[in-house]
Formats: sequence, structure tokens, C-alpha cells
Amino acid sequence: MTATTTQDTSGGVPAREISISEFGAQKAQTILANSGKENAGVRVFIKSGGCSGYQYGMAIDDRELEGDLIVVDRGVKLLVDRMSLPLLRGSEVDFVENMMGGGFTVHNPNATSACGCGSSFRTDGSQSPDGEGSGGCSSH
Repeated sequence: MTATTTQDTSGGVPAREISISEFGAQKAQTILANSGKENAGVRVFIKSGGCSGYQYGMAIDDRELEGDLIVVDRGVKLLVDRMSLPLLRGSEVDFVENMMGGGFTVHNPNATSACGCGSSFRTDGSQSPDGEGSGGCSSH
């Protein structure tokens, strides 16, 4: 298994491929502790679809797959597959709470536009992959 692992132990703020906010890490640690999966992390991935072309996905995962980037930040293991990494490079996973509830979100510097619902994005002004995503947020 070939994976790239990085860990922030300096307490500084080095440039990372992907990171997690302090509040996001607190929420993730609670969820991971209750998952029943030993040595699990948060897998962050991209899939085609959504209103803007690409959609974020997250899952609790205890597998480290070949080609995964593995980053340990604020005590949370983040796993990113090699296909999603170029679209997620430099992103920060966060947890937000609002009147509609709460959930994880991704602050992505690569996104040039995003859907109003915040769950999908586009990286350039081009059309969505495979012609998907031409509808609005409520068209799913």
C-alpha cells in the first residue's frame, strides 16, 4: 500500500494539502470516537454531480487505500484519494452550525463558483462534467 502521510506536530501553520479547523476537529473526534472503528479517519472526496458540477463527500473510513494522501491535523486523520486531491488541495474541512442545523463543510480555494446550498462547486467557468448539474439546488 502506497500512501503519503503528513502530520502537524510543530504547532505552527505549515502549508498543508488539506486541513481541518479547530471546531471541525472537535466534532470529528467525537464522531470518530463513537464510530466503533479503530484507527478510523475522515475520508474527504469529490464526485461528479451536484448543481455546480462537483460534489463534496465525507465518510468515516478505517481503510488506507493505495495512493491516498493521509494527513493528521489537530488529532484527526484526513484521507483523500489521488483523484480527489487536485480538487481539494489547500482546502479546510470545517463544521458550521446555523438555524437549519449543523454539518461539515469544505472551504476550497480551488472553487471558482459554488452552489447556494454549499454542497457542490466548480473549479473553472466551464460546464459541469458530463453535462450534469444544470439544475438548481432543489433539482436533485
